[in-house]
Amino acid sequence: MEPDPKVQVTALSELGELVNHQNTIYEATAPAVMYVAGILTHPAAMTLRPYRDIPIRAALLGWLASTLQDASDEIVGFIEQRFPGFLAPGTIVAAFRNLRPMLYRAVAPFLQDSHENVREAAVVTALILVEHPALAEHRDHLAVHARRVLDTSGYEPNRRVAWRTLEAWGHNPPGPEPLPEEPWVWGPHSDGRGDLEPPF
Repeated sequence: MEPDPKVQVTALSELGELVNHQNTIYEATAPAVMYVAGILTHPAAMTLRPYRDIPIRAALLGWLASTLQDASDEIVGFIEQRFPGFLAPGTIVAAFRNLRPMLYRAVAPFLQDSHENVREAAVVTALILVEHPALAEHRDHLAVHARRVLDTSGYEPNRRVAWRTLEAWGHNPPGPEPLPEEPWVWGPHSDGRGDLEPPF
């Protein structure tokens, strides 16, 4: 993994452009996700992003969460209603979703990370992953983390994932559901090329 933070951010931006185009799961999505999950423990993943006191590891986890969200139960269920067979065994999406237990093992160590941004990104990623029935045993434990995201995070997309997950699990999340972020708004966790410029 390249230790230069500008190279890291550029690579992550290009990865998003190539793999996340139109929020679609492609044949290349699975190997890309497995690679990103595999480098989470690399020492260079703790390199701070340009002009921010945030490790690139948080951005990698955020990218994983965003990509996994495109194959979440809610999204694929919506598509399956309109295109029956979308989730049939052997399809690209079905095969990708089968990776969730393996991906959870890569993400779980960062649920207790010392850096707040890494920890929050890991929680959100894990909340999406444990939709898989084989990971249901982790839900009560993760509910505690989800409430912490609601209590401490100022990033609305993450708060919305936490809120909706708690609601789905019957944990009565506090307050109204956070509003979804407008698609054209780049939040503080954005991985765009704007990270290469000073924040002014």
